[in-house]
Amino acid sequence: MIFLSLMLAISLQSASSTPQEADLIIKGGTIVTMDADRRIIENGMIVIRKENIIALGKADDLKNSFTAKETIDATGQVIIPGLINTHTHVPMTLFRGLADDLDLDEWLQQHIFPAEAKHVNEEFVRVGTRLGIAEMIKGGITTYCDMYYYEDAIAEETAKAGMRAVLAQSIIDFPAPGYSNTEQAFDLTEQFIDKWKNHSLITPSIGPHAPYTVSTANLRKAKALSDRTQAPVVIHISETAKEVADITIQYGKTPVDYLADINFLNNRTILAHAVHTNESEIGKIKQHRCGVAHCPESNMKLASGIAPIPQMLAQGVPVGLGTDGAASNNDLNLWDEMDMVAKLHKVHTGNPKAVPATEAFAMATINGAKALHLDKITGSLEQGKKADITIVHLNGIHQQPIYNIYSSLVYTTKASDVRTVLINGKIVMRDRQLITLNEENIINDALMFQKRIRNR
Repeated sequence: MIFLSLMLAISLQSASSTPQEADLIIKGGTIVTMDADRRIIENGMIVIRKENIIALGKADDLKNSFTAKETIDATGQVIIPGLINTHTHVPMTLFRGLADDLDLDEWLQQHIFPAEAKHVNEEFVRVGTRLGIAEMIKGGITTYCDMYYYEDAIAEETAKAGMRAVLAQSIIDFPAPGYSNTEQAFDLTEQFIDKWKNHSLITPSIGPHAPYTVSTANLRKAKALSDRTQAPVVIHISETAKEVADITIQYGKTPVDYLADINFLNNRTILAHAVHTNESEIGKIKQHRCGVAHCPESNMKLASGIAPIPQMLAQGVPVGLGTDGAASNNDLNLWDEMDMVAKLHKVHTGNPKAVPATEAFAMATINGAKALHLDKITGSLEQGKKADITIVHLNGIHQQPIYNIYSSLVYTTKASDVRTVLINGKIVMRDRQLITLNEENIINDALMFQKRIRNR
């Protein structure tokens, strides 16, 4: 009996010391987790099985507990959550630089809407999407939120590239690319949601463009569709002072108050811009648990204004960073947005403590995930979350010396410092080389469209 007990104890000890099998291990480097405790782990290790993070911590503590088919050595680098671009129009990369230095109304009405009517078709959308996704992955972005036309084609290209996205089929009250009336737009949207609703990477959503381009009846219809399908809703709101004035004249309320009054706002709503909002409106955004996508560079370039971000953050509104489309920015670089959001609100408020580097980085990661209502699966590096991971070079001359990791990430790191990117546990870029996309073909296709647009 004693002999059997001893053999059982030896057997259990042997079983407990056997390393668990994983698919991928990232070891070395500094892990910036962005978890609730904001843990920073020196000489860290992340263990991935399929699409999930199954363990992370000090490499010395974990190295004997796991074995993997593949290992990435991140020594001398920083391992961060994949960045999250909370607002863009990804195919509009093909309109990059087409119409610059204009206010929003002139830019949109006299240049972008006519250009879209002439040039946007499914081929345009696919080529522009591949171009935009390649740019975002090379800049360490693993999730983006889009609103455009032919969104089904965007979803297909996004899934092929292995990228995570919240994709909104655009709805507008006049003929647009892909449909001739809003009834068709709603039909397309419902089909789109039904097709992609259970996809591991794609979150289909509804995209009524804005209160000034979509009627009250159609906004209510969009909300009803969201209630029925549980799909998120993406909408532009209070982007310019003119929009606020026009909506106030038309409905007797500011845009946020108007949307609240028609019961449009809820915890599936994603508000793009929200530049001209007051304390009361911010309170309603918080009350209804909406997310906000802040696009500082686009708002500056179009002279739309400066959103009250410090006030939103003070009230606990989840605010993420967005690039907007490359036609109004003119890139999809979230590192620039991080640097800009910190500096813009310092000078605007006269307070150098406004939006510190830690907050700016949170807006690009975990708070961006909260704004898109995806924080349960991404935005931070934690056990059980999806392995959406960006590995960044820290040895650039422009980064030396490093005293504070958040300061280095926000104020000195560039998109070109991103080395390797994983999305949903899969490597999509390794050592600056795209894995799921052909960069040369993408550039050639973009140049082909440049010639077409110039010729027309």
